[in-house]
Amino acid sequence: MHELGLVNYVVKEVSKIAEENHVSKISSVTLEFGEVSGIVTSYLYNYWDWYTKKFPLFEGSKLKCEEIPAVTWCDDCKITYSTIKYGKTCPHCGSGHTWLLRGNEMRIKEIEVEDPGEDTP
Repeated sequence: MHELGLVNYVVKEVSKIAEENHVSKISSVTLEFGEVSGIVTSYLYNYWDWYTKKFPLFEGSKLKCEEIPAVTWCDDCKITYSTIKYGKTCPHCGSGHTWLLRGNEMRIKEIEVEDPGEDTP
């Protein structure tokens, strides 16, 4: 259930950014996270819908999620490969001297704001 903590963190960070930039309405937030991060997307969406109702800044905002493929690096043959497909053992040389290059991270990729001039004629 770390998804609720992630939503809380994202709301706090985006709120700070909105305040610094004099933004009064968030339309959407796009998150990127790795496919081996353990994040359950459906939980994120549910928590987002529930939690953001408490903040006028986020009222009606949408959460968008993009997955970052997990890629592993082999120190022996210096080649990358798909972590999900092959795991810790390099499919090129059979080495176990590997480490996760990407695919476990989470970051705020984009914040879309409502243009304050949209409602004015």
